Amino acid sequence: MRVAIVHDWLVAPDGAQTVLEQLIHCYPDADLFSLVDFLEDRRPLGGKPVKTSFLQRLPFARRRYRAYWPWVSLALGQFDLSAYDLIITTSDALAPGVICGPNQLHVNYAHSPARHAWDRQHEYLREAGLTHGPRSWIARVAFHCLRGWHADSAQGVDRLIVNSRFAARRLMKTQRRAAAVIAPPVDVKAFRLCTRKEDFFVAVSRAVPHQRIDLIVDAFNSTPHRRLVVIGDAARMAALRAKAGPNVTMLGEQSRDVLKDYLQRARALVFAAEDFDPVLLEAQACGTPVITFGRGGALETVVPLGDAGPSGVYFGQPTVGSLVGAIERFEQNREWLTPAACRANAERFSAAVFRRAFMLEMTRTIAATGLRPATPESAESDTRGNGRVHRPVAQAHKGGPEF
Repeated sequence: MRVAIVHDWLVAPDGAQTVLEQLIHCYPDADLFSLVDFLEDRRPLGGKPVKTSFLQRLPFARRRYRAYWPWVSLALGQFDLSAYDLIITTSDALAPGVICGPNQLHVNYAHSPARHAWDRQHEYLREAGLTHGPRSWIARVAFHCLRGWHADSAQGVDRLIVNSRFAARRLMKTQRRAAAVIAPPVDVKAFRLCTRKEDFFVAVSRAVPHQRIDLIVDAFNSTPHRRLVVIGDAARMAALRAKAGPNVTMLGEQSRDVLKDYLQRARALVFAAEDFDPVLLEAQACGTPVITFGRGGALETVVPLGDAGPSGVYFGQPTVGSLVGAIERFEQNREWLTPAACRANAERFSAAVFRRAFMLEMTRTIAATGLRPATPESAESDTRGNGRVHRPVAQAHKGGPEF
């Protein structure tokens, strides 16, 4: 089979790139497409060349690539994928819009439907100061159009895979589509187990609204005897620095090596979002427990106090009081949250486990749809007398499941 992998943005190392790296490992001969590619470290891509869209050449694309989302649909449509048997897209909001033919199999690994256009719309509008006025209505219309485009484009996906049961519920709510669940990988071997912890907590974020870094900063402002280190960078980071107390250190964007160092030495990672985020598992791979909001992806990646081999503590409400209470429970029960238990839980999500689960799902999907690479006989039957040889892949499958 000829395989194409389509990603959205290649700009910085993140959880989505970790998934992409493992997909390349599964299909080393696949061709790689991305809307933009400004990645400095080429090692995760195995030195593979990337075919980019015209967005790559637009002004300020390196830093303001997300501002060009109104042209994303047009850019995706310019990728010529007609020669591929299997197309794997890795974005929840963008890559499903690629153009595929009826004889091609399209599998999408989605992290979560676009939050700002769906259930997080009003939170984003409040954070951006767009609750009233003409600019607010422009944003609301834009989100409405994005919801429609995303829902329509997803209908061209033959098989949906998501990173958590929480994301599967969100997908069913927004698109009425069932999805297989395969947790994203964490490179456990890349994180050293550290049993000696120092007297500080760490938070890692892009400082976007749904990460609730402001809530974490407020909680530590209210308990000035506890130290917090925040790693990450975004437009809102300046505002967070202004409100942070002397016990809160804002490091900004750091390299992966610096991030690993702080995750290894911290008493605990503090996390306040709902989504499945690899940093939860990366911290546990370092032997560092997690204090996290007890909803969404954390329920699937963190073993709470009271269960065998606990690796973290939940807080029930996105409030300062609830988070401070969870920190106090953590401090009272630290002896139960051992580095060995944290590491053992992270190993359930290793890269090897991900690859086995993904390839098993692909085997099932390919068998159910009758996908097979073109043969000389099938190509000859599709020549249609015009001298062109097509690559038919999906044969009619009677009685099998429809995705």
